[in-house]
Amino acid sequence: MAQALNRALRDSLAEDPSVHVLGEDVGALGGVFRVTDGLTKEFGEDRCTDTPLAEAGILGTAVGMAMYGLRPVVEMQFDAFAYPAFEQLVSHVSRMRNRTRGRLPMPITVRVPYGGGIGGVEHHSDSSEAYYMATPGLHVVTPATVADAYGLLRRSIASDDPVLFLEPKRLYWSKADWSPEQPESVPEIGRACVRRAGTSATLVTYGPSLPVCMEAAEAAARDEGWDLEVVDLRSLVPFDEETVVESVRRTGRAVVVHESAGFAGPGGELAARIGERCFHYLEAPVLRVSGFDIPYPPPMLEKHHLPDVDRILDAVSRLQWESEWRAGGTPEGGVR
Repeated sequence: MAQALNRALRDSLAEDPSVHVLGEDVGALGGVFRVTDGLTKEFGEDRCTDTPLAEAGILGTAVGMAMYGLRPVVEMQFDAFAYPAFEQLVSHVSRMRNRTRGRLPMPITVRVPYGGGIGGVEHHSDSSEAYYMATPGLHVVTPATVADAYGLLRRSIASDDPVLFLEPKRLYWSKADWSPEQPESVPEIGRACVRRAGTSATLVTYGPSLPVCMEAAEAAARDEGWDLEVVDLRSLVPFDEETVVESVRRTGRAVVVHESAGFAGPGGELAARIGERCFHYLEAPVLRVSGFDIPYPPPMLEKHHLPDVDRILDAVSRLQWESEWRAGGTPEGGVR
């Protein structure tokens, strides 16, 4: 995935001279995760620029660049490092296009490595997506596959709206049969994908939790006979309500899975929307599997904090399966 992201940046820089990459250590070092490796050497320091350790200044500079017709791609080195820039994001990046009635678009892509699972300490493993989702004017995108890493980043950089591009750190080293010379076409921003078809219940997820949900679905089929559908949101804002609703109406049950804290987290909004649109189709309440409502724990404890296969299967087991048998239904779920 890291190589696909690197290729997306390289192709965008090569095709559009208005694209500029800036951030801490993105130049000579190539980024902490080497996502920007080689870009300064190929395009020069003016196109891939090392900045001081000042996130508010980095994003504020990007606002000025965008106002003058450039397409800045900002890297926030780690998820929680982005918090000092939050004022710029909320007060200017998200509002400028609306404030000027469209005269000043903000074609800024803010890349944020996020999430846990790499043994990082506090301020290096946050899942901050709820903050960005709650900020009108921002698109919030998070890839979970190699193909989406390339395709979604290219689409984000080309967008005239500001995009928070959340990169799951623990998936940087994930692999796929993917060719940078012939990258496969992926759906646009705002469209979800059904990664595994099923009939018993729907797992709604995104980013770093997708591989965990896929593993849980395989375990459920093997050990319990549950046929779980897995929906990868890909884009949190805009939210593809159509794909999610169609899936849940068909399966009759849903579990939302994410690393972010549960209280006031993304799962609450997703569960509410599913409940509003699918109430008469649901066989059980919409459940959530999330990180705990605590600051990110020390590395030795993160395995207890992050959603895993056992926690997901436990939630699926609580989807009131016994009520179907009493009512004369079938274990596959769906509408009777």
